[in-house]
Amino acid sequence: MKKIFTKVFLGLCALGTSAVAFAQDAAAPVVETGFHQALKIKFIEGSADFMSTIAIALILGLAFVLERIIYLNLADTNASKLLKGLEAALEKGDVEAAKNIARDTRGPIASIAYQGLMRIDQGIDVVEKSIIAYGGVQGGLLEKNLSWITLFIAMAPSLGFLGTVVGMIMAFDKIEQVGDISPTVVASGMKVALITTVGGLVVALILQVFYNYLLSKLEAILNKMEDASITLLDLIIKYDVKSKK
Repeated sequence: MKKIFTKVFLGLCALGTSAVAFAQDAAAPVVETGFHQALKIKFIEGSADFMSTIAIALILGLAFVLERIIYLNLADTNASKLLKGLEAALEKGDVEAAKNIARDTRGPIASIAYQGLMRIDQGIDVVEKSIIAYGGVQGGLLEKNLSWITLFIAMAPSLGFLGTVVGMIMAFDKIEQVGDISPTVVASGMKVALITTVGGLVVALILQVFYNYLLSKLEAILNKMEDASITLLDLIIKYDVKSKK
């Protein structure tokens, strides 16, 4: 998983480097028209410094989003199939076979089941405490890095508003230098203010959509974990199995 995240992170960081080149290209004479060229122009008009930081916030936020999407999709396994296999083994009183099924299955549900089965000879109370404790550990792993996504969601509009303040300062500086408050004098500063604000809000909206998707995915997995844990305890009580040593 770390290797996958590293590759994704490095790939997206490469996009960050291209963002600087993107700003430089926008400064070149305009010879073509279209959305791509208009986007480059607005990028450089919004001040390359601030727009680059907003772009970096988007890239880093998407890196954590992709890592969580991959992790949560790998963690979301077929709980029903796992429980059917465990029930078939426990029905025969074969705890070792149940352990093997849990150990060979990917995902937090299987890991929780394995921890519970490892302590089956210590009584149902110990099994229940083990499942609850390890369930908390697995829940923490599922929620890992989500706080970084919320950080970039908050940072993006903040950077945009910072650009807004700087743009306003630029506009007042021009007014002070020229001694006139005509629209032409303040236009460049106001443009920086508005473009950076729009950029920050767009980045925050993009990351917020992905964040809500991750939350819904996380909640679904947590619900499966709780249901599977209760079902496993019921199976152990139903078949009254003990570990064979």
